[in-house]
Amino acid sequence: MHKILVSRCLLGHRVRYDGGAHGPYELLQQWLDEGRVVALCPEVAGGLPTPRPPAEIAGGQGAQVLDGRLPVLTIDGADVTSAFVEGAQQALALVREHGIRMALLKARSPSCGNLENYDGTFSGVRVAGEGVTAALLRRAGVRVFNEQQLAEARQALLALESETGTSGAV
Repeated sequence: MHKILVSRCLLGHRVRYDGGAHGPYELLQQWLDEGRVVALCPEVAGGLPTPRPPAEIAGGQGAQVLDGRLPVLTIDGADVTSAFVEGAQQALALVREHGIRMALLKARSPSCGNLENYDGTFSGVRVAGEGVTAALLRRAGVRVFNEQQLAEARQALLALESETGTSGAV
């Protein structure tokens, strides 16, 4: 059975920067019931508190953070890059430990966003980009989806299971 890395906030855990949560979503509950979910909040795993000041990456490019070219800054100007990188490394360690090939992460998060992110001005402007954890996982060959791509994630899991001959309700 394939395991899936899932952002804790999407499972209803109150770990978002504002102390909030999303979900749980029906598909994620099914995956939890099947024992597929490996849950992580990279920001909390990296040592940040809940609640915490919002953080953004200039240009929304998590890969540039990983390459040491951009910092992750809070709205107050504090540099939280090391916590974001540490959380991403913990996510990668879980991926390796559990043989994970796909992840379902929070959209538009500076850690977890997979398609777009905020531009670093704290003005709500979105840009194409990905978060620090999403970038590291993608580099490791993990397919990253967000909560608006549940149908695509389900299809990807079905394809993985048919390719490897494993099964489950997915």
